[in-house]
Amino acid sequence: MGGTLYGMIKTTVYLDEREAAALRRMAASTGRSQAAIIREAVAEATKPARERTFSSHGVARGSGQPVGREAESILREELGRPRR
Repeated sequence: MGGTLYGMIKTTVYLDEREAAALRRMAASTGRSQAAIIREAVAEATKPARERTFSSHGVARGSGQPVGREAESILREELGRPRR
């Protein structure tokens, strides 16, 4: 199998005493192996970021064009208005 057990590669991870104790406690309290907990943490830390989507609630007014195209006129209009 080329140094792997069921497709896994053996590696060494160095933890400080606090981290090692926390890992032992988690393994004991969940009934899972330390290796399984570490694999799950690595999988979570390395999964691709979810694509973020944004939506408008339609509370603004405007032409529908990107603001950058009208920035100068918007600023002139807004700065010229008296404060409410």
